[in-house]
Amino acid sequence: MKISAFTFIKNGQLLGYPFVESIKSILPIVDEFVVNVGASEDDTLQFIKDIDDPKIRIIESLWNENMQDRGYVYGQQKMIAQFNCTGDWAFYLEGDEVVHEDDLQKIRESCKQHQDNPDVEAITFDYYHFYGNTNSYLDSPGWYRREARIIRNNIRTYAPDGLFWLVLKKNKVGRYPKSVHSNARIYHYGWVRSESQMNLKSRKILRYWSKPHKEIDYTQIDKDIIKEFQGSHPAVIQNFFPEEAAVFQADPSYRLSKKEKKHRIMLLFEKWFGLETSKKHYKEIL
Repeated sequence: MKISAFTFIKNGQLLGYPFVESIKSILPIVDEFVVNVGASEDDTLQFIKDIDDPKIRIIESLWNENMQDRGYVYGQQKMIAQFNCTGDWAFYLEGDEVVHEDDLQKIRESCKQHQDNPDVEAITFDYYHFYGNTNSYLDSPGWYRREARIIRNNIRTYAPDGLFWLVLKKNKVGRYPKSVHSNARIYHYGWVRSESQMNLKSRKILRYWSKPHKEIDYTQIDKDIIKEFQGSHPAVIQNFFPEEAAVFQADPSYRLSKKEKKHRIMLLFEKWFGLETSKKHYKEIL
C-alpha cells in the first residue's frame, strides 16, 4: 500500500497559513507529498524547499486569474496536485489544516484496512474549526463537522472547488464518494490567523468567486456556537499562534443573520431528535 499526500498553496506566508506545519504533520505516514505551489508574492516556495524532505515533490504553477466562477480555480489547482500522485490513496490537506500526531497510526490503519474493498472510495475525518483563538472552536451545522480528505486514487474523481470531490461513474454524472470514517481529526486553523491577514486573504481570493470583499470582524458571529476547546493541539502547531487565556468572546449585541437563525433551529432539531444536520459531501457506508 502506498499513500500519497497533496496540497496546493499560494502566498501562504503572506496570508498566514501554517502550511509548513500542515505538511509536516502527516509526513511520517505518507510515501510522497505533492505540493503545487502557485506563483506567489512571498517566500512560500522557499519555505517548502526548506522542509528538505525527500518525500516532497514540488510542482510550480500559474493560476488562471480569469477563472472567477465559484472557486473553480481552487479545484483546478487541487487536481493538478492530485493528478501527480502515484499512491493507492491520495490524502488532501489544505494549508491551514493540521493532523494530530496521536491520530497518525489510526489513519494509516484505516487505509490499510480498506485497501482491498473497492466500495470504500474515501475516508472522512472529524473537524475542529478553531475561531478567534486556539481555545475556541465552532459547533454549528453551518461549519461542516466531518469531511472526506482521503480519496482512492484509482477512480475517476474531480473537484468542483477546493473542498470536496465528485466521483464520475458516467462521463456526465458526478456523485459524492462512498466513505468510511477514520476516527481521526482535522484541526482547521484558518480562522485563527490575525484579522488583518484574514481581510488580506479575503481581498485576494474572493475575486475567484466573483464576490466583493466585506470587512471581517471576528466578533460578529453567533456567540452560542463558540465552544471551549479542552484537548491538546498537534505538537507541530503549538508555537505558531499566540497563546490566549480564554474562550474567544463574540459581540453580545451582534444581530444574527437569517442563515444563523436557520442554523439555530437546526441545532434544536439535532438536540431534540438526535440528528446531525451538517452538509455532507460524501455517502457514509460503514
